[in-house]
Amino acid sequence: MEANAYKVVLCGLDELSPRDLYAMLKLRVDVFVVEQKCAYPELDGKDADALHLRILSGKNLVASARIRKPAKTDPAARIGRVVVSPEHRGQRLGDRIMVEAIAQCERLYPESPIKLSAQSHLSRFYASFGFVSVSEEYLEDNIPHIDMQRPAVVTSE
Repeated sequence: MEANAYKVVLCGLDELSPRDLYAMLKLRVDVFVVEQKCAYPELDGKDADALHLRILSGKNLVASARIRKPAKTDPAARIGRVVVSPEHRGQRLGDRIMVEAIAQCERLYPESPIKLSAQSHLSRFYASFGFVSVSEEYLEDNIPHIDMQRPAVVTSE
């Protein structure tokens, strides 16, 4: 499918229809819990205050990511729950969702660094977008992870 055939949508949780919310949560559970065989608390209480970036093919969800704003205790924006539908892998949608997520973070939270918690085997993928490791490897839900950060974009006026 051509890149132009995809639609990118950014919205808050309250703007998602029940069907859109179901599709997003189902995709995340299908990949993170079922495919990766990892029982973990998918419903972690962070979706309500996050923005949800989705890539659609027609009405079908093919990729998504969650964007969280900087907190008082941490000035970095956060990208998480990055997922591509197994049926749509190999179409560079992982690249597309990350480019879109980074662009939204830079637009919404200028001059804030961006953090993410990467599954360790994906650290090279995230490094290709300017993220660098900022922690030692650790186990999260029995999967090796590493914290990564992308520097803030400095604007000069």
